Amino acid sequence: MLTSSKRTLRPVSMVSAALGLLLVGIAATPAHAESVRAQQWHLDAMHAEEMWKVSTGRGITVAVIDTGVDSSLADLKGQVLDGKDYSGLDGDEHTDVDGHGTSMAALIAATGGRGSLNGSYGLAPGAKILPIRLALNNGISFDNYQSGAKYAAQVATSIRFAADSEAQIINISGGSFKKEADTPGLASAVKYALQKGKLIFAAAGNEGDQANLPGYPASVPGVVAVGAINEKVQRSTFSEWGPQIDVTAPGENMYHACAGGTEICKSEGTSDATAIASASAALIWSKHPDWSNNQVLRVLINTMKGNEEGWTHNDSFGYGVVRPRVALKNPGDPGPADEYPLPDLAAAASASPSPEDSKPSSASGKNQKGKASEAASGSSASGEDNASVVLVAGISAAILLSAAIAVVVIRARGRRRAHTAALPPSTYPPQQLPSPASPQGPYTSGAFHQPPPGHPQPGNTYNSDHSA
Repeated sequence: MLTSSKRTLRPVSMVSAALGLLLVGIAATPAHAESVRAQQWHLDAMHAEEMWKVSTGRGITVAVIDTGVDSSLADLKGQVLDGKDYSGLDGDEHTDVDGHGTSMAALIAATGGRGSLNGSYGLAPGAKILPIRLALNNGISFDNYQSGAKYAAQVATSIRFAADSEAQIINISGGSFKKEADTPGLASAVKYALQKGKLIFAAAGNEGDQANLPGYPASVPGVVAVGAINEKVQRSTFSEWGPQIDVTAPGENMYHACAGGTEICKSEGTSDATAIASASAALIWSKHPDWSNNQVLRVLINTMKGNEEGWTHNDSFGYGVVRPRVALKNPGDPGPADEYPLPDLAAAASASPSPEDSKPSSASGKNQKGKASEAASGSSASGEDNASVVLVAGISAAILLSAAIAVVVIRARGRRRAHTAALPPSTYPPQQLPSPASPQGPYTSGAFHQPPPGHPQPGNTYNSDHSA
């Protein structure tokens, strides 16, 4: 099955929101707690405004392989470059009939252009977006993508285009759970992009509470597979889990600019988390433009909580939750420029096709990601106890906004209409990580497999002694 890694997309009705304010007697004068920015909890949790004093992602381009990016949105004005359209549909790469690609671009690079009330921000508002459009519609293939192999071929072509472009980072917020999507051509394209100095992030998938199959290209060696967490630093129940997960990032209750309607949406999914991971790398790379792709990725992982002395991995969080703020403040030694830091690529190297030849010529190598048994190259990251995410208070008025919001719920396997209730207030505990000596459970081997019937999934909460 082809699947977008977008769990839901909920256009926010400003009429309903305004009516809700009148019903509860709140003054119509805009306030920070009423703004879209105030509802972007992940920016507060990640200390975005503090980071923006050091880096905004300027000078970095993120290729977004998706459904296109609507460059007419005020929050994306001037942010979207000319890219490539492989969809065969009407319009071009700036046409987004689905809205998914535009949302991902906004999470990465929106600038708040709609103003203090309706403007949203991406985590890397100084970065640029290179749109590459495929014929996808909420993860449901059009006729030319009815097989995983055809999907993989188009993704491989898109990766190669991005590899030859000015983009440094490739964001793929979607994928296929079909095994036939695991092709030599896709693996070859990934290796080609890495040799061109690119970083590739891909969504792990949204069936972690169902079949929990490995997705592609996320499970291809050389691709950073991204899972999702919520405000409580818990693995999102829908987020795919297993040894293939490399990093996690915020992916629930994500407010951002979007195409159509009020141009404000709320969504969740590993798609969103992937956009945040890509933006995190953009912030680091912008601060250190002389670093290689391998060094940026190594520092991103080194500075995740719990990795100060040596990398630790579990099936829910991979190597940890992205913390670009720590990477910007105290990155440590980035290590060798020419060594890919994750273990999966070297393990599959002998069976992988040449990166110059994307035609299938042999069976693909081992494409499951295992945990690293030793620390990555380079020195350990900062040992400060600051957590990556701390929920900022003051969103009570924003909660009231959602009481009467009309929503359209879009799932990876189809669409349905629903209404969302007001969000309850929540607290954000310190980010936590199991100590390296703690048991990893029976599902941390290199080969992915599902737990036996009746066996619980791995723990969803990040645990550690560190305080926020």
